Formats: sequence, structure tokens, C-alpha cells
Amino acid sequence: MRIIPVLKTVLSPLLLQVLLFVAAPLASAEDQGDTAEIAAIRALLATTQPGMVVGDIVLSPVGLYEVGIQNGQSIYVSRDAKFLIPGDLYQSSDDGLVNLGEARRNTIRRERIAALSEDDMIVFAPKGERKATITVFTDVDCPYCRKLHAEIEALNSYGIAVRYLAFPRTGLNTEIHHKMVSTWCAEDRKAMLTSAKRGGDVPEADCDSPVEEQYQLGREVGVTGTPALVFDDGTIMPGYVEAPTLAKYLLGDDAVPE
Repeated sequence: MRIIPVLKTVLSPLLLQVLLFVAAPLASAEDQGDTAEIAAIRALLATTQPGMVVGDIVLSPVGLYEVGIQNGQSIYVSRDAKFLIPGDLYQSSDDGLVNLGEARRNTIRRERIAALSEDDMIVFAPKGERKATITVFTDVDCPYCRKLHAEIEALNSYGIAVRYLAFPRTGLNTEIHHKMVSTWCAEDRKAMLTSAKRGGDVPEADCDSPVEEQYQLGREVGVTGTPALVFDDGTIMPGYVEAPTLAKYLLGDDAVPE
């Protein structure tokens, strides 16, 4: 999902050289706490792709190392750090092909978001039982974020809580970023967010806000636009979805009366 176009740009120097390299010296292996094989992969990527953000490196079921890179993507690297394969690994099962790369990304998203405090989010919870929760990376100005927010009451009526994380789609140190900081710093965050999403002015405010941290988290777990909906199992769904459709997806068909 949205992997090949980005990797084509990031890895083009590698592909032009048939993905064959000799790894750099492993001086930092002990400092990183890595095995020699993992340190070799880090050294190779640091040398050939200095702009690449490298995350976790784990051994895959087929003996290749899976390397997490920016935007929640992965590449697979041989044990000797000489061969690299962009894309996801699939496993055949009785139910068809299972995308192991996406399954791992779901786990990472679930764990990273579960570690956050709701105190740093803007949460619209149902008055009664909370039957499901969606965590939404949002932007105060994006049109489809506004459409989704217009259905907050409907989602709450189904028992679905909506937890917002900040993701200024124009990036940091932009007008939207500053508006989102002001929103998160407002005395009544929920009222300010609702007003902003309706086109209202956002009075300038400043505080020790989590906006930048949440934006960086979004980039790490594969958010490329807003709104981006993340469910409890870590699955991500980009874009606007109508409230009844979301309710059926999360709670079953019986949750939405005909």
C-alpha cells in the first residue's frame, strides 16, 4: 500500500547498482546494541542512503532482515547486507495471501499509539458505553477532516469514541502547524478544534504541546495524509468514511438500524 512509488525514489541508487554492495566497517555495533549482521545493515544504509530513516530491524520468516524505514515502509535485506529488496513479504495461507509487512506495521502502530496518554489527545467520547475507539490523525484545515468531524455526534451515538492526534499536513513550522499548536494549547481543546474545523479563527496560543511529537509519530507509522483512521488492532484506513459505514465496520451490521 503506497510503498513502491516512495521506494523507487529512495532506493534508486541501489537499484541502479543491482543492489550489490560491500558493508562498511562495524565500528558502532556495540554502541547500537545490534548483532553483527544488523550492524552491517545499518552501516550499509548509512553509507549508501544517508537520508533514509532506519527503524527496527528484525529477522523475517524467510531468513531476510526486515528493515523499517520512513512512512511505515519496509525493505528486506540479506544476512550479508549485500542484497536489498523493496516491498512487502507475503505468506500463503488457506485464506489467501497474508501481507506480513502490513501485519507488522499494524503491530507497531497499535503499540506506539497504546503508549500515548489520552491527556495529550483531543477526545470526543460517547456519553454511554464506549464500544469502540478510533484514533484519527487530523488537520484543522483539511476538507475531509472537517467532513469526518461533522459526524462526531453520529459516531458517539453508536458508542464510538474519536481520539484526535495532530498531523499538520503541510509539515512543521507552517501556518497550519501553528494553528494546531494553538488548538492544542487552548483552554477548551474540544471547543477550539470544533470551531477551527468549522472555519473559525484560532487565537494564537503557545504551550508545551504534543503536536510535533504526534506529527513525527504519524510519519513513522505510515500516515501520509489526513484524515488517517487507526483502529484498535493497528489497522490504518486513510480518508473520510461515513459514520454508518464506520459503525458497521467496527461493530457489525446490527449496529446500524436499516
